[in-house]
Amino acid sequence: MDKTYIEHREDGYWVAGTRVSLDSIVYAFKRGAAPETIKRSFPVLSLEEIYGSITFYLAHEQEIDAYLEAAEAELDSKGKQLNADAKKAKPDLFRRLEKARETIRR
Repeated sequence: MDKTYIEHREDGYWVAGTRVSLDSIVYAFKRGAAPETIKRSFPVLSLEEIYGSITFYLAHEQEIDAYLEAAEAELDSKGKQLNADAKKAKPDLFRRLEKARETIRR
């Protein structure tokens, strides 16, 4: 009987039946973490679920890498927008911060 380790929900990939994102497993795996090390970071997961997640990633590597790149780009864009909004809302604060940075650089 085949077991499903990953489910696609809420515009993301998750370890089935958990709140652990596939992203978390993949980033740890790409950093060279062993499944046993990943388990220490996510004790709610079994080693079987971690190996299943890695296997899913390897079987869908291009698709998941594209998904991760898109998510990173969206996060970067949102961060830039939040920064711009904050500067508009508190221009005096940002001027003081920039002045402090200039002082530190000297």
